[in-house]
Amino acid sequence: MNRIDTTFDACRADGRKALVMFVSAGDPNLAVTETLIREICANGADVVELGVPFSDPMADGPTIQAASQRALAAGATLSGILDMVRRLRETIDTPFVLFSYYNVLFSYGMAKLARDAAEAGVDGMLVVDVPFEEMGEIRPDLERNQLHLISLLAPTTPPERAKRILAQAEGFVYYITVTGVTGARSELPENLAEELAQIVAVSTVPVVAGFGISSPEMAQSVAAHADGVVVGSALVKRLNAAETIEAGIADCAQFVASLAESL
Repeated sequence: MNRIDTTFDACRADGRKALVMFVSAGDPNLAVTETLIREICANGADVVELGVPFSDPMADGPTIQAASQRALAAGATLSGILDMVRRLRETIDTPFVLFSYYNVLFSYGMAKLARDAAEAGVDGMLVVDVPFEEMGEIRPDLERNQLHLISLLAPTTPPERAKRILAQAEGFVYYITVTGVTGARSELPENLAEELAQIVAVSTVPVVAGFGISSPEMAQSVAAHADGVVVGSALVKRLNAAETIEAGIADCAQFVASLAESL
């Protein structure tokens, strides 16, 4: 069984919601990312999304855009990220999801990437800018290598299209809580609970909600209506706001522990 499925089963058995953490891989360099991942996994992250840096991350807000630029400037590559995953897999069993834009995957070669990612220990992929109707470019290679293709749903997704997406969903569904780009926010839409309830009612896989969640209180509020939450920009901000890398990693670890406790 895929590690993603096993993890969500364990969360349900424990009566808690899953904490999915997004990490901007390579920001400020891959050595720091590797240490950060070890710390957040030790402090309660159930799934880690590995953000692959891209020069034109159109779905991301200023925080992750800047992180991608720093990572690229430091020489982060997809092959380097897979090497990092191999090292992490020696001691960590937490599911890893590659979070990327298609240009990067296409340049690497989808068939080769699916093989290499599975061998390294990746469990799934989330491709931001490929619509559901074009997933035939990606799905077969992932299926051959037992990798889950993570689906995205948004508040603007029409109900009939949502049903088609959910019918082929694997691992978990990532529900985007707000329209617009990624980034920590001080509040979320008033009708979010109703929207999540509609998706959860018809989904055959766990539903996690992300975009804008910036505190344990927000995470707890959203998780009451979903199977888990995704936190990203708030973590990236903390890492880069600290005076030293060591202090930033320590702050991130404490933040993740507080999020996990709230769930």
